[in-house]
Amino acid sequence: MAIKSSIHIKPCNTKSSEAHNRRTAEYMRNIGESKIYIVSELSADNEQWVNPDFGNPNLQTHYDNIKRMVKEKTGRAMQEKERERKGKNGKIIKVAGCSPIREGVLLIKPDTTLADVKKFGEECQRRWGITPLQIFLHKDEGHWLNGQPDAGDKESFQIGEKWFKPNYHAHIVFDWMNHDTGKSRKLNDNDMMEMQTLASDILLMKRGQSKAETGKEHLERNDFIIEKQKAELQRIDETKRHKEQQVSLAEQELRQVKSEIRTDKLKSVATDAATAIASGVGSLFGSGKLKELEQANEKLRQEVVKRNKGIDELKAKMQQIQEQHGKQIRNLQGIHNQELEAKDREISRLNTLLEKAFNWFPMLKEMLRMEKLCTVIGFTKDMIDCLLTKKEAIRCNGKIYSEEHKQRFEIKNDVFKIGKNPIDDSKLVLTINRQQIGEWFKEQKEKLRQGLRNTTEEPRKSRGQIVNN
Repeated sequence: MAIKSSIHIKPCNTKSSEAHNRRTAEYMRNIGESKIYIVSELSADNEQWVNPDFGNPNLQTHYDNIKRMVKEKTGRAMQEKERERKGKNGKIIKVAGCSPIREGVLLIKPDTTLADVKKFGEECQRRWGITPLQIFLHKDEGHWLNGQPDAGDKESFQIGEKWFKPNYHAHIVFDWMNHDTGKSRKLNDNDMMEMQTLASDILLMKRGQSKAETGKEHLERNDFIIEKQKAELQRIDETKRHKEQQVSLAEQELRQVKSEIRTDKLKSVATDAATAIASGVGSLFGSGKLKELEQANEKLRQEVVKRNKGIDELKAKMQQIQEQHGKQIRNLQGIHNQELEAKDREISRLNTLLEKAFNWFPMLKEMLRMEKLCTVIGFTKDMIDCLLTKKEAIRCNGKIYSEEHKQRFEIKNDVFKIGKNPIDDSKLVLTINRQQIGEWFKEQKEKLRQGLRNTTEEPRKSRGQIVNN
């Protein structure tokens, strides 16, 4: 069966991703002696690539750099946590936090090269602007089979006395941000379907069905292994039931033969043919049908015992996998909780410093308010720096945005400046041609309304007119 292309994108856990992808010594120790899904002898076939423009190869450092970039570009802190907001219909809507670094798991073939996956990453960057940071080819993962593979299985191979079914795949870590705007890239379902088609074209694989087409959720690595083991257990149970049915039929046939023997014996007594009875019974119990059935029955019983033993071993292995999986999840959850607590303490410390700064520099809060206003209007970082830091006026053309009116207004060679409010010295105001920006927005809005009213009234006046030729 041809391997189908598949790619699954999820937020990258910067704390654990690199340990798994690089096969660090600590990570391999934590897996345990059972080596649930990794065969260390095959790890030499793994390959990796790190974007030379990445700079520091540490993902957490890059994540922190993205947070600072978002703050500089948008004037707002990056929303990392999931939050809730009320929709227009009054229902609570959950809004996911920003995922600036995301990781894709891509199915590959045994002969797929690092250059093939790099080409796929470069094409993703060209089409959607998502930048590949790291690529890892893993050819040492999979799961152990309970016995020999099926006749049609061309992928599994033997290691020692056991059979191993590999799971060839690649991890691609993407920077999902637009570094010009400070905003996250937006990819819809059609984009993700197109990405899967792109993978099948570049890697020369048969295209798999997307989640939108099948309705099935993607399984994480350990869950996938457990599902495979469950399927194998189900197959063994079905085989066991078949063998038990064969045993039952054999026993039924054996009982029927013994019944026939008793009937023949009674008939022989009635006819006083003792010699014929001995001969017939000896034939049946020696090399006749009865002996064959008993041998077949015993063989089936032994197979059932062997299957039962295999099922018990598989159940114990599944239990071990689930326990180790649960332990890993608890460890990761503990690390995550510690990180959250550390972040909360850091936020509290920064809030305290910010309050002190507001007390020491009374105009700081006003300057931050002006910075936010200028950002919403559409000014660049350099323009805001000129207005606030250098306290110089700027002359602009184009369009500016009013958050109050939810509309853009055209400007032509207009002069902007930030100064103290003439009514309250503790406040700052942004002016356009020496007029406060709020008043200017109201005037422009009224002009648009008036222009629209005049446009709609002209046809009404002409309806009742009579024209003489």
